[in-house]
Amino acid sequence: MSRRDMHTGPRTPRPVSRSRQGAAEASFSEGRAKVILGIFLILAALFLVRLVYLQVIVAGEYSEQAAQSRTVSIDIAPKRGTIYDRNGNVLATSIDAKTVYANPKDVTDASWEAEQIVSVLGGTKKEWEELLTQDTTFVYLKKQVEDETAQKLQDLALDGVYFLDDSKRIYPYGQVGGQIIGLIDVDGKGLTGLELYYDDILAGEAGTLTAQYYGDDGKTIPGSVSEDKPAVDGEDIVISIDIGMQQRVEEVLSATQADLSSKGGNSIVYDGGTGEIYACASLPYLDPSKRDDVKAGSTELQSITAAFEPGSIFKTVTFAAIMEAGVLTPDDEVFCPAALAADEYYITDAHDRGDETLTVRQILDQSSNVGTSLCASKLGFPPLYDKIIEYNLNEATGVDFPGEGSGFLTDVSEWSTIQAYNVSFGQGISVTPLQITRFYGALVNDGVECTPHFLMQRLNSDEQPQWGTEQVIQNKAAIGTMTDMLTTVVEDGTGKDAAIEGYTVAGKTGTAEYASESGGYVKGSYNISFVGYLPNSNSQLVCFVGATEVPAERSTTSAFSDIMPFATERYRIVAE
Repeated sequence: MSRRDMHTGPRTPRPVSRSRQGAAEASFSEGRAKVILGIFLILAALFLVRLVYLQVIVAGEYSEQAAQSRTVSIDIAPKRGTIYDRNGNVLATSIDAKTVYANPKDVTDASWEAEQIVSVLGGTKKEWEELLTQDTTFVYLKKQVEDETAQKLQDLALDGVYFLDDSKRIYPYGQVGGQIIGLIDVDGKGLTGLELYYDDILAGEAGTLTAQYYGDDGKTIPGSVSEDKPAVDGEDIVISIDIGMQQRVEEVLSATQADLSSKGGNSIVYDGGTGEIYACASLPYLDPSKRDDVKAGSTELQSITAAFEPGSIFKTVTFAAIMEAGVLTPDDEVFCPAALAADEYYITDAHDRGDETLTVRQILDQSSNVGTSLCASKLGFPPLYDKIIEYNLNEATGVDFPGEGSGFLTDVSEWSTIQAYNVSFGQGISVTPLQITRFYGALVNDGVECTPHFLMQRLNSDEQPQWGTEQVIQNKAAIGTMTDMLTTVVEDGTGKDAAIEGYTVAGKTGTAEYASESGGYVKGSYNISFVGYLPNSNSQLVCFVGATEVPAERSTTSAFSDIMPFATERYRIVAE
């Protein structure tokens, strides 16, 4: 064995050559560089994708969002349509005006500018200064400022105060017809009357205006105000009201209230042949030009919206049903006791009388409750109920006016004897003045009821209103009989004060108790009315006049004879 083979100590490793070590280090460096380069390329790709996404894909959306963040949109008010009466008189129209607004960020001296605004628009410095210092870029200062006033403010050239075209509603006739026309709010939206009912026609469509401001300080960018959408003005309409007739009716109503010491009153002049309403009013009146001074109840047109127990004017309905059925004639006699027992009650007439025999004609012209009850019982109460339904006195007329009432009628199956008698002479049932006037209109129109209405024409539209009719009195012979009986009421009965020289008048008076809040009827106070027409003439006008809570048994017949002679002259009504 050689010495090398016998060596048992540790061996010293042989050193690696420099060339091999350098190669390994170079390989490691190269790998790390590739990793770093790969990471960089990935990040660069992500950045590029994000850049493309932001600048290409969503650039428009982000740009729009940025613009929106510094943009304010302002409504442009359209000009509301004009309302004309049947003769072309302007009842309501809109004149040019301005809306004044401000960007508080543009205001340089709020205290001084507030003082200047007070000198033109009134108000107090405090209220204007509060508006001019709000933390916003847009605030309304005042709408519907008349052009002349707005120009004075424009001449002051106040920083941050701007102007938009606007319009202001005016009512040339003030309170005359005001309830019919109605109110609008400060934004030009209908609140009551025809302004509300035909708001979609009259209002038009608002436009839009935009203005941009600097993002940080909120100042308006010069030249940035632009119209995005123009306003579309509203339509003009013609209504059936005759403003001259309307004024006469209102004057007579006011005088009648003073004469009768009544709480209120209302009246209608209605064309039974067309359904057109020539005049309609109730107390108290409404002046739509004084929006800040509206009296309680003045927005209600009670002839249309308020139901009442009609009393004796409803007897015409009962006798029309009787004449249609042919169970009695005007000359038939009926024994009428002084009092008629009904359940545990008694029916009596308004004026004391003894037992007597009356003709059917006399029962109507003397307005006997007892006689009417007995005549209705000969017809039968279910047939009377059916005729009330057939005459459409249980439902709304469909008039184009907001808030129409429809009255009240219980089913005949629920009628007791006393209630059946009461209904026959207009108690225990309620109708609106317009409902009962429409029924009388059928008497002058061959038994045909026309839908009452105000709208006659839409001036800016091919679409025109159509109004319905219905034959409600089938027996036309009964129409002539009823007109003849109603003529006797004025000639010989309770309606003598309704007579008009040179004309035949047919009509009926009504005196009705009204319900007490504590139950039963108020004693010693009445709702009174008269409704009539001129049968032997070339006119189909029907006039209703009513007064509420009258402290005595009085009549509105003289009011009728104050209104209808005006109509005969105005419309050249000729007696035939």
